Amino acid sequence: MNLTRAEARGRAELLTVDSYAVALDLTRGSDVFGSTTTVTFNAVAGSSTFIDAVTAAVHSVTLNGVELDPAAVSDGIRIQLPDLAEQNELTIVADAPYMNTGEGLHRFVDPVDGEAYLYTQFEVPDSRRMFAVFEQPDLKATFAFTVTAPSHWDLISNSPTPEPVTVAPGPDGGARSVWTFTPTPRLSSYVTALIAGPYQSVRSEVTSSDGRVVPLGVFARKSLMQYLDADNIFELTRQGFEFFEAQFGCPYPFEKYDQLFVPEFNAGAMENAGAVTILEGYVFRGKVTGAQVERRAITVLHELAHMWFGDLVTMRWWNDLWLNESFAEYMSHLAAVENTSFTSAWTTFAAVEKSWAYRQDQLPTTHPIFAEINDLQDVEVNFDGITYAKGASVLRQLVAWVGPEEFMSGVREYFAKHSWQNTELNDLMVELEKASGRDLDQWGKLWLETAGVNTLTPDVEVDDDGTLTSFAIMQTAVAEWPTIRPHRLAVGFYNLTDAGTLERVHREELDVDGERTEVPALVGLARPDLILVNDDDLAYAKVRLDPASLTTATAHLKDFAESLPRTLVWNSAWDGARDGETPARQYVQLILANVAAETDSSVILVQLRQLATTLSFYVTEEHREATTLAAADTLWTLAGSVPAGSDAQLQFIKSFALLAGNDTQLDTVAGLLDGSVELSGLAIEQDLRWELLTSLVAGGRVGQEGIDAELLRDNTASGQNAASLASAAIPTAAAKAAAWEAIVVKGELSNALQGSAVAGFMRVRDRSLLAPYAEKYFAAVPAIVANRTHALASQIVVGLYPALLTSQATVDQTDAFLAALPAESAALRRMMLENRDGVARALRARAADA
Repeated sequence: MNLTRAEARGRAELLTVDSYAVALDLTRGSDVFGSTTTVTFNAVAGSSTFIDAVTAAVHSVTLNGVELDPAAVSDGIRIQLPDLAEQNELTIVADAPYMNTGEGLHRFVDPVDGEAYLYTQFEVPDSRRMFAVFEQPDLKATFAFTVTAPSHWDLISNSPTPEPVTVAPGPDGGARSVWTFTPTPRLSSYVTALIAGPYQSVRSEVTSSDGRVVPLGVFARKSLMQYLDADNIFELTRQGFEFFEAQFGCPYPFEKYDQLFVPEFNAGAMENAGAVTILEGYVFRGKVTGAQVERRAITVLHELAHMWFGDLVTMRWWNDLWLNESFAEYMSHLAAVENTSFTSAWTTFAAVEKSWAYRQDQLPTTHPIFAEINDLQDVEVNFDGITYAKGASVLRQLVAWVGPEEFMSGVREYFAKHSWQNTELNDLMVELEKASGRDLDQWGKLWLETAGVNTLTPDVEVDDDGTLTSFAIMQTAVAEWPTIRPHRLAVGFYNLTDAGTLERVHREELDVDGERTEVPALVGLARPDLILVNDDDLAYAKVRLDPASLTTATAHLKDFAESLPRTLVWNSAWDGARDGETPARQYVQLILANVAAETDSSVILVQLRQLATTLSFYVTEEHREATTLAAADTLWTLAGSVPAGSDAQLQFIKSFALLAGNDTQLDTVAGLLDGSVELSGLAIEQDLRWELLTSLVAGGRVGQEGIDAELLRDNTASGQNAASLASAAIPTAAAKAAAWEAIVVKGELSNALQGSAVAGFMRVRDRSLLAPYAEKYFAAVPAIVANRTHALASQIVVGLYPALLTSQATVDQTDAFLAALPAESAALRRMMLENRDGVARALRARAADA
């Protein structure tokens, strides 16, 4: 199923595609659907090529009026096309399989109403799972969908939904209708879409900058509509329209804009042109943290930005995937800060995106942002923290380097020149060079064609009066990636005020290049209490504090007046713990002493995640249990000390439930669940009930009977996922064996249920329960990768890796596995190298903690 870049390039030289007419019959039962594709295209006369089509059966192939033998030309993945004419018409009649993996045409049955809900997910190579297609981004065409489906369904695609026409009942006697959509503009196949089922909707509209009234829709399953906050989604969408149309100098390019919350989605969202699909977890069934609300807002803006950058103008090949995603990620945060209520989004960017980027960039599998993508398997494993988070971080650095106004001027020219076409990175860089006057050739080589993260450290000298006599910024790189890069950044000086807050008293912005950059503008100033290199977080680099600043930061982390500099210091502390420079238990104490004063919900979320990681992996084995229980006690105390009903209170309770392990703590969890323990302002809603119940399951207090009783109370998709996790978390050998059988041996779970079961399997207090599965894991993985889709296989390869058996023996087992892997197993090798690195890093951190 693997398309190589060489094959794609060769096919693009032979073909130009005009149009697809796709007729689908969704009334044939739960396993397959009918798919008839007619494609018109030009070709080099006499040439041969192939079209992509993942099928259950091919009934007929007709090329220019000639019937080809389906058995001779189709292998279930590709259909060979011999002896092409200059102008061609191809019709393929096939059956295609519904998926339950979140890829292709995914089919889900709602346990609440028994109805089927369908949606497509085509990025990277999965439109071929719904219709026959020349599946590569540079062969754009128009797409006209005609769909037969149950009459009570709603159908949504890239074009506006037409009035359906009733036709004869189907084989089951059910009423059927046909929807005939108008052709789309010229699109890449991966941003086409179909969403079908009895979805419910809320409608609105927005006036585009060119005066058009653009219809808006927000959709969800019937059983979720009571929770849908459509007004918030519409408000964000209008703010995004206003901001992006002004920044890009280009009106919204499509006829309508629908946003659909769909079940069992693998990603956060997908930028289908005019029909964005979004993770259903963003429909909140109760009170959630501010971090989740902000993440949803960023996601909404990210996908809207793609309507221009990705859909209107599309990369020629997947090596520029990073630019698609990085641009949308950068613009979503910029729009949030400048045109919504989420004005601290750059703090979130520093806490979430950059910490992800730094972690990914220090793995042995790191790669340049502009990665060599030789085939589709390369794309799948390069959907990572480099593609999204580092790319967006470096794009932010590029904006600082060329100037914000100059950057947007270049972007506007780019859209004006390349609308509806395919481009490469250089097409954008040319416009940015023209707009800014900066030569970006060397900048691009250093930032985009090399990997690794630099470290910046201030080198400070002062006289007896505390006046700076010398100030320089030192830049280092790791041996594996020794590139020293140019940075545009700011240095911030912070002093403690009489009120006890840390406030900025001076800011110096400059270009940094080379291993040592003198900063003469700071010489002669009084040495502040804290010096922050990369203030405002413009640069992409790890930052170290000088000794005096580190002392101030440790004592006064919670006292920063602003959230962004505080987050930069949090990040620096996390780097120190991960790198084994700071003992893990010292880092745990830093979090617990300061997190209650944190004002940014996303920062609290990140710190509590990093606390859990540190306790699980970085605290030395003999102190892990005691340190974890003490942390849980502190979190319970903090939950009672912060304002009743606050975001922090909810986060501390969730973290407490995750870590609770002794009888007293589990008694408290049980009391919260049954109502005998109350915390002022804390509402025990259904999703929190599941977290508390799972805590009791993992602690050995509740078994399958209690899980089943809770599922009766909440027999929804969310409830089934939660029950899947809880059942796999039962701390018995029998429960672990049953979960292993379901996930690894039978392999019949949907993507969502499998993901939950994997998480539950690894939820253990007694790690000896996992010991029998280390050898089984290494034995099972090759067949899983060979026989399952990428989404399901990667869940298992990463999720079931025995990382909790944190020992040299696990590293040695992994090394032996890697040594035996054949060269063509590149994706599996990469995942396994990253798994190994996590354990090796944990062992180094434990040594530092000891």
